[in-house]
Amino acid sequence: MTDEWAAEFRLSITQALADQLEATLRPLKPAPLTAAHLSAVLGRPGVYTLFFNGQRVYVGKAAKSLQDRLTQHLRKLSGRTGLDSDAVRFVCVYVDEDLDAAAPEKLLIKKYRKHDSIPWNTNGFGNKDPGRNRDTSMVKAAHFDATYPIDLDHECRPQPGAQPLAAILEAAKGQLPYLLRFDSNTEAKKIYRDTSLSVLGQPMTARSLAHQLIAALPTEWQLTALPGYLILYQERRRYDSALGWWRRESNGQVVYTPGPRQFAAGPVNAEAADQGTGETELDA
Repeated sequence: MTDEWAAEFRLSITQALADQLEATLRPLKPAPLTAAHLSAVLGRPGVYTLFFNGQRVYVGKAAKSLQDRLTQHLRKLSGRTGLDSDAVRFVCVYVDEDLDAAAPEKLLIKKYRKHDSIPWNTNGFGNKDPGRNRDTSMVKAAHFDATYPIDLDHECRPQPGAQPLAAILEAAKGQLPYLLRFDSNTEAKKIYRDTSLSVLGQPMTARSLAHQLIAALPTEWQLTALPGYLILYQERRRYDSALGWWRRESNGQVVYTPGPRQFAAGPVNAEAADQGTGETELDA
């Protein structure tokens, strides 16, 4: 029997924060994720939601700058196939408190998941470079990269004229909207410095650039297009989930081999879930 003169009170600060954030986000009208709209977003910390074809697909935070974080997403989405970036919209809320301590995006994800799946929070959308040791892992069929692989026809604009591969690789790395990782050991760096490539004064696709790079490098080099990024190493290797790879044969001919595009069953691994909710760079 409860005493008439006593009662219990339990305050849930985290629940209150999630409710207030959701209430603040709810009336906002999603805007297209475009450079024009992002130019109006302030460089302040906060939380945001992405929508794709009207569905809420991702909840994230920016510990420093919402504008920078959303611009990273726009850049990544612009280099994917099977996805119309014009169909992606966003809403955001500026939050000046200690975001890392409060983890507001996780509170929102938990709240939204009572009704929505928020698929991009669990499919590796926000992942950074997985690292060399993960290149050979078979990509899960449910992964963002498997569903929306990189666009090899995306154009970059290297400086015209003869220049060392080192300069061309660095320029391409900065211009492509997905990761280009290349061997960085001492021997490789020397080859990049000592090998020149003559570039015409016009845009070239990633596919064309890959062909020209392999044509300029020794025969033991291979440039591989994985579902989410490009890698360039001294190797002859088959990658199960690759879109394809370029090699130069002993006769000097560059050959592109379509990859197996094999993907693993099951959910995306737990360490990939809910990545990208910090201020880390997507494709560095």
